Amino acid sequence: MVTYIDAATAPLKNTGAIRLYDAEAFEGMRRACQLTARCLDALVPMVKPGVTTAAIDRFVFEFGADHGALPATLNYRGYKYSVCTSINHVVCHGMPDDKPLRDGDIVNIDVTFLLGGWHGDSSRMYPVGQIKRAAERLMEVTYECLMRGIGAVRPGARTGAIGEAIQTYAEAERCSVVRDFCGHGVGRLFHDSPNILHYGKADEGPEMREGMIFTIEPMINLGKPHVKVLSDGWTAVTRDRSLTAQYEHTVGVTATGCEIFTLSPAGLDRPGLG
Repeated sequence: MVTYIDAATAPLKNTGAIRLYDAEAFEGMRRACQLTARCLDALVPMVKPGVTTAAIDRFVFEFGADHGALPATLNYRGYKYSVCTSINHVVCHGMPDDKPLRDGDIVNIDVTFLLGGWHGDSSRMYPVGQIKRAAERLMEVTYECLMRGIGAVRPGARTGAIGEAIQTYAEAERCSVVRDFCGHGVGRLFHDSPNILHYGKADEGPEMREGMIFTIEPMINLGKPHVKVLSDGWTAVTRDRSLTAQYEHTVGVTATGCEIFTLSPAGLDRPGLG
C-alpha cells in the first residue's frame, strides 16, 4: 500500500510515504536545480586531459559557496567530497583524487547543491579530449534512455513506465541497465521515497501523482549489468570492466506531464555539445 503525504506537514525524514509538493516548493526546487545545472555548465571547459578530479571537486565546492549553497554529498554518510566523479568503468560514486584525466576518458560528474533547504541533483557525462566512437555512442544511448524515461512521466502512470521505457531502448541498442542503483525522491531530503527503477514493466510501481519530485538517473553499460562496490565502500564499478555512462535529471510531476528542473540554461546537458 503506497501512501502519499503533503510535504508541507510531513516529518523531515524518509518514512516511506511519497511527498506531494506545492507550487512554492516547485519554485524552491527550480532555484536549487538551476544552480546545479549552471555549475555543470561551468565545468564544460574545465574537463580536459591533465585536469584532476580533485580540482573539479574544489571548483564545485567554491561554486556552491559563491552562490550560498552547500554540496549535499560533503560529509553525507561519511563521504568526504563535494562531487562524485566516475570515470570509464566506474558506474557511480567515484571519489575525486589527484590523478589527471587522460585523453579518451569519459567521466560522469554528479552534483547536488543544497540551496534554501532544497536539493538540486543532476549529473552528466563529459568527454575528455578525443574519445572513441564506442564511448560516444554509449553516451548518446544513455542520454536517450534518460529522455525516454522522462517522457513516460505523467499523472496516473506508474513509475514502472519509466523503467520500461529505459530498459526497452537500452537493450534494443545492445546495452544493459544497472539494477543495483536507482533514482529517488528528492526535495527537502536528499534521498526520499519513491525509488525510481530504470528497468521493469509499465504496470509496476507506485502511481505517479501531481506534486511528486524525483530523479531519473539511468546507468547504462556496454557490457553486462553487474557491478561491484570496491573496498572503499563507495566506488561502484562494472564487474566486467566494460564502459558505463549515466545522465541524471530532477523532475517534478505536473498536471499534464513533468517539468525538468535541471535543464542546462546553455543547452549543454546533451552529448556532444560540451
